[in-house]
Amino acid sequence: MIYLIGSLRNPEIPRIAQQLRAEGHQVFDDWFAAGPEADDKWRDYEKLRGRTLPEALEGKAARHVFEFDRRHLEQADAAVLVMPAGKSAFLELGWMLGRGKPGYIVLDNPERWDVMMKFATGVYASVEDLLLVLREENHYLRTREQLEEAYGHGV
Repeated sequence: MIYLIGSLRNPEIPRIAQQLRAEGHQVFDDWFAAGPEADDKWRDYEKLRGRTLPEALEGKAARHVFEFDRRHLEQADAAVLVMPAGKSAFLELGWMLGRGKPGYIVLDNPERWDVMMKFATGVYASVEDLLLVLREENHYLRTREQLEEAYGHGV
């Protein structure tokens, strides 16, 4: 499964998820359902309660969302970070890479360049460029059913 990483404010996430699915990949992008203002609403609510960010991070809502995302990151075989994205996206990508799993970045023609993107397994100018590479080199990102069909049971 591919964990699709990105911004709640990036309306391209569902389209990109569909492109990956059309290629036969299982994709996790359910986090996007929270909507573009989810983080802002959580922040505003916690401020109304008089909490600081460190205090809010210990709250039930933050723990619930974090565990939801982490559980799916743990289950993923790879991650694709779609730009533009914020700090949490790069934390998620770094966490996946640190676990020895492939992590790719799809650029959005960024104005500001960053050499540390070299940590990623690959950096691509478009989803189409990423798909070409996944087709050629990363058949293991296919669904378990496709792998079992191609290589036999017990994969």
